[in-house]
Amino acid sequence: MDQESSLVRMGVSRLKAGSFLKMPSLHLLLFTSNTFSVIEGDAFIGLSYLQYLFIEDNKIGSISKNALRGLRSLTHLSLANNHLEALPRFLFQGLETLTHVDLRGNPFQCDCRVLWLLQWMPMVNASVGTGACAGPSALAQIQLNHLDPKKFKCKATELSWLQTVGESALSVESFSYQGEPHMVLAQPFAGRCLILVWDYSLQRFRSEEELSAPSVVSCKPLVLGPRLFILAARLWGGSQLWSRSSPDLRLTPVQVLAPQRLLRPNDAELLWLDGQPCFVVADASKAGSTTLLCRDGPGFYPRQSLHAWHRDTDAEALELDGRPHLLLASASQRPVLFHWFGGRFERRTDIPEAEDVYATKHFQAGGDVFLCLTRYIGDSMVMRWDGSMFRLLQQLPSRGSHVFQPLLIASDQLAILGSDFAFSQVFRFEPDKGILEPLQELGPPALVAPRAFGQVTVAGRRFLFAACFKGPTQIYQHHELDLSA
Repeated sequence: MDQESSLVRMGVSRLKAGSFLKMPSLHLLLFTSNTFSVIEGDAFIGLSYLQYLFIEDNKIGSISKNALRGLRSLTHLSLANNHLEALPRFLFQGLETLTHVDLRGNPFQCDCRVLWLLQWMPMVNASVGTGACAGPSALAQIQLNHLDPKKFKCKATELSWLQTVGESALSVESFSYQGEPHMVLAQPFAGRCLILVWDYSLQRFRSEEELSAPSVVSCKPLVLGPRLFILAARLWGGSQLWSRSSPDLRLTPVQVLAPQRLLRPNDAELLWLDGQPCFVVADASKAGSTTLLCRDGPGFYPRQSLHAWHRDTDAEALELDGRPHLLLASASQRPVLFHWFGGRFERRTDIPEAEDVYATKHFQAGGDVFLCLTRYIGDSMVMRWDGSMFRLLQQLPSRGSHVFQPLLIASDQLAILGSDFAFSQVFRFEPDKGILEPLQELGPPALVAPRAFGQVTVAGRRFLFAACFKGPTQIYQHHELDLSA
């Protein structure tokens, strides 16, 4: 039987599976100047002795990832001068004997579809002729073997809706207790702090416990071994500390917090100072004051009053230059930065060019510290710490925003800019550019007056919570997409 076959100007449109089952002893197979455009999976099945396969000067625009399956003796492969814009991943899987591959003369689009090929070439013991890119325009005429795989951005992020939690909320916080992730929502109209856990049977979040907290604006958790604390900051009736001493008990109120100082709390944050846990509660009343509460025995007691008469709307704890810092935003002046010195917070500086800032949140990337500053009127801002103060880096239109919150989800540094009048926007920090780039809008369902975002990981799945003031809390799942697949 012939061990060679040349097929020239065949009148077929595709090579189908099992096309050569009756020619098992072929060593060389040549296709040239044909009109077929598709090679199906298992087209060469049964050709276990084939060493040379030349498919040149045809019109092939599509080839199955399994087209070459079973060619365990193949040493020379040519797909030169066809219409291939990309090759399917795993096309060469199992071809361990390859020594020469010719891909020249194809109009390759050098986007994420060629990434696997660029990663495969240095790993294979074969000489590979690739030719030049036909597109995109920025890479046209550049040889494929001159491309750097590290410069390809082929991981995408998507947030898809999962679940709705009824009742509006002003804050959402995550915490881990006894090895299980939890979320706690401050629901002022329902008058409660609602603690949620993941239901592994139903594959959704469910209520675990409710704490009575009328007019609550923030529920801040703290876990100390088997003990769980929840600070419920309330507009009226006094802020309270709830506690549970062991997992088999329910949370109970144990303390009213600084009733003479916290008259209209707007935000609460947890921070550690000199090895001790503390809360800072931002107070928005003219008669009250933002207060630092630190643990002393069984409860938390005032350690310092801060920023009196300024109607603070937000507190943010962060570390700069290896020391604890506190950033307070208020309705009356630019955000003020305090640093921990001599057992108390001392004013360090304010934030320039930052009038009318409602809230501040920070994140770290590449060793730098960044701020997201929320403005209801005007542009929200991104700033970077330069060693002495925060400098403006980026401005983002944000009419009607009460929250501009950074979140690290998996390897994605995201920032979500909520809006009362438009879709909330998700941005992703791009290290190469050092700025936030738009990623997607959140919805549907649309978020109605979002006020806080939080994230939690459960059983390898990542979730984003969006607490809304005029609508229910929405939960989204975070997905990582491989665009090179």
